[in-house]
Amino acid sequence: MLDESLLDAPEGLAEADRRGLLRGAAEAGARVRTAARRAAEAGVGNLEPDGRPRAVLIAGPGAAATHAADLLGTLAGAGSPVTRLAPTGVAAAAGALRWELPGWAGSVDLLLIATPDGTEPGLSLLAEQAYRRGCTVVAVAPDRSPLSESVNGSHGLFIPMATAPYDHDEPLAGAAPGVLWALLTPLLALLDRTGLLEAPPEAVEKIADRLDQVAERCGPAIVTYSNPAKTLAAELAESLPVIWTEGTSAGPAGRRFAAALAELSGAPAVVAELPEALAAHSALLAGRLAAAADPDDFFRDRVDEAPALHARVVLLRDRPSGGLTAAPAARDLALGHDTPISELEPEAGGELETLAELIAITDFAAVYLALASGA
Repeated sequence: MLDESLLDAPEGLAEADRRGLLRGAAEAGARVRTAARRAAEAGVGNLEPDGRPRAVLIAGPGAAATHAADLLGTLAGAGSPVTRLAPTGVAAAAGALRWELPGWAGSVDLLLIATPDGTEPGLSLLAEQAYRRGCTVVAVAPDRSPLSESVNGSHGLFIPMATAPYDHDEPLAGAAPGVLWALLTPLLALLDRTGLLEAPPEAVEKIADRLDQVAERCGPAIVTYSNPAKTLAAELAESLPVIWTEGTSAGPAGRRFAAALAELSGAPAVVAELPEALAAHSALLAGRLAAAADPDDFFRDRVDEAPALHARVVLLRDRPSGGLTAAPAARDLALGHDTPISELEPEAGGELETLAELIAITDFAAVYLALASGA
């Protein structure tokens, strides 16, 4: 059950924030600037690559590496050579995970390693394997970790991860806001140098500025009725989020939102891109999850019985290509099944800025939902 009164109690939110999630979301802009400085100090800005890599392989544990690969692949475009290397193992533990390079990987390929831990033996072995194959290796991880020694020993480039003091208070969640930007920012700068995407220093600074603006609008001191993240968290209470995205940048933001809801607050969600989402989720909205599925629900005694779970559509929109939009059809489908709908659309700006805004607002919403539900 969501304690909506906690949403407008900044002191209570701070006390419940044992994992530093709210601080990570609020300080995302500062984390981007620190990460960009770490990348510059490591020499990323001075790199002169000899052409674009044939393939960019990304390895790392959990949500952090998954989201980084998704975002970088989207930004690099449809013909992007960005691929995530999925780990194998008997458990999601640092000592149990293993990664393998594909058989074709060689001297014309780039391996990126992103981890908020750095103690995974499997990643150290991967760096050594890449060195033997002739792959270029770049890693972002906590400084003075075992991985840093392996990468430096393999003549790779190691970039110390931008961390905060509270990162060490509790185990870091892969979907935590601070983790994403600490790992993603140096990789943006690196792939800008390779020519795979455009993320010059001034664009990265605009990301930080947009994240600061969202933090001002969505911070714990801003009351729910004027706070889009708190409002969304309250709307998603006791519901199944059905996340629909429209626009290139909105896709990875929606997938990250679904993962963050599951990892941070334990809330299940489904996600799909428009217009395909209309067909993929039509039966779902027409089934027992629709608000109209139980006509007696309004009169039910909710004291002794858990409330029924109903769907709520969350529409995340970026600028649709060619001005075409499936949003009206999405609204008609949702409302035609008595399914409420929440909409988020970023303010005008570059692709990196609008993507950062969608991620930031939904990150805040996932954090508020987690804190107010006691997750």
